Amino acid sequence: MFEHLPVPYGLARYGVAPDHPEVKRCTDTLENLARESSGNFHFVGNCPIGDGPEELPLTAITSQFDGLLFAYGASKDKRLHIPGEDLNGVVSARAFVGWYNGLPEYADLDVDLTAGDTAVVIGQGNVALDVTRTLLAPLEELRKTDINEETVEALSRSQVREVKVIGRRGPLQGPYTIKELRELMHLPNVGFASPPEGWEDLLQVPRKKLPRQLKRIAELLEKGSTTPLESSEKAWQLGFLRSPTAFLSEGGEKLKAVGFEKTEYARPLTDLLTGEPQSDLNALRAAKVQSTGQKGLIHTNLAFRSVGYQSEPLAGMQEIGVPFDVAKGIIPNDRWGRVLSPSLGVGGSASELTAGHVPGMYCAGWVKRGPTGVIASTMDDAFLTADVLAGDWEQHALFLDGGGGENESTSVGRAGYEGVVQEIRRRGIRSVSWKEWEKVDAEEKNGRRFDEYLRCFDSWTHEGCRYCSTAGTVDLHTHDDCSEASKPAFWQQHFHLDCP
Repeated sequence: MFEHLPVPYGLARYGVAPDHPEVKRCTDTLENLARESSGNFHFVGNCPIGDGPEELPLTAITSQFDGLLFAYGASKDKRLHIPGEDLNGVVSARAFVGWYNGLPEYADLDVDLTAGDTAVVIGQGNVALDVTRTLLAPLEELRKTDINEETVEALSRSQVREVKVIGRRGPLQGPYTIKELRELMHLPNVGFASPPEGWEDLLQVPRKKLPRQLKRIAELLEKGSTTPLESSEKAWQLGFLRSPTAFLSEGGEKLKAVGFEKTEYARPLTDLLTGEPQSDLNALRAAKVQSTGQKGLIHTNLAFRSVGYQSEPLAGMQEIGVPFDVAKGIIPNDRWGRVLSPSLGVGGSASELTAGHVPGMYCAGWVKRGPTGVIASTMDDAFLTADVLAGDWEQHALFLDGGGGENESTSVGRAGYEGVVQEIRRRGIRSVSWKEWEKVDAEEKNGRRFDEYLRCFDSWTHEGCRYCSTAGTVDLHTHDDCSEASKPAFWQQHFHLDCP
């Protein structure tokens, strides 16, 4: 398992809200695998894939293995492509989530929570509601989680008292889940403001005719928060049928307002009903909207863009015959996870109508299906691809360089992990093994987080450490042998990265 970051778990560690620890239990699967298959499983952390200095090329992997499975997710967020999107005060929700979860990439994210009392979140998915909940939740509740300490400090100074969560369509089309809505409705001392249009105009369908799933959402929205709005300390509101058109400023630097255009249903929602629950659910969820031409403004100094994530191709994919669909943000594949290429279909590269499996190449998760679903559905998808890969091997399908299946002579001679690790060392990559991760994990379970040091992970030397005169690249160690051992130990086992 080759991982760009020094630690495993990706989205489960850095993308799940800190007050949802039960979701992070999916990590138990990998821990059990590492424990039960220690001789056959190798974790290679802090190993960026690419063609640059101190990066591992994909060709270095394909030359040593029979198969390669891409499961690197969606590392970027989608943009709105409207004027003012780069103003100070316009923040990516993905970056904000990474910041409060301690993702090193966003350790220095500039989020001014003191500029005003109103924040706008564009998008109504679960990530948008995670952002809203984090902005409004009582600090004493957040401190019980594993949220980044810097975030708690910033939230303690926050002036945000109201959050408006804006969507282009209506309440029955919102991508939120009832669980996320209910959590916000039950936040202590936080009220819910109903939208100005009124629920009858927005919902349109009699409640008894709604499919069960949508009926529960409608009833929850109409019921509102457990804290009455008039007695709440903070508040949030769902705004519907509004499409963002521009982020506005006075001097071209700082956000002052968000411009919207009002939308309306392309057809009355009642016209979509057939009386068949599943058909009605699908039709109401997919209801389209159209512009009305009416404009509006929300004055704010802070806006979060939360309209989805997006995968990108890895450097070197083309060289190993793996295509990437930039428009869809996925690796082309059959629904089982086999990577497909038009050049391998019937008729070869001249045919755009067929595609063939790239031998030995597979994909899973968001880079396979797009950034949809929750962690549980993504795990199911990963299990499916793994089953297909194993089945192909047992059926003697073709793998890399014409090798195929169990006991095929063409597979003999590939060194696997041992072959790749030599290339990793030659390129000066300081990779992290599973045993080293377990040392970090043990420290973190004692309440210590290493994330602030991971941002400097490329500097695994003792140069400049005022507690230690040892030179050269080192592993996790103690200060027992340091020349200044009288100094207080900086964690019993730690990374010498920007060590204070």
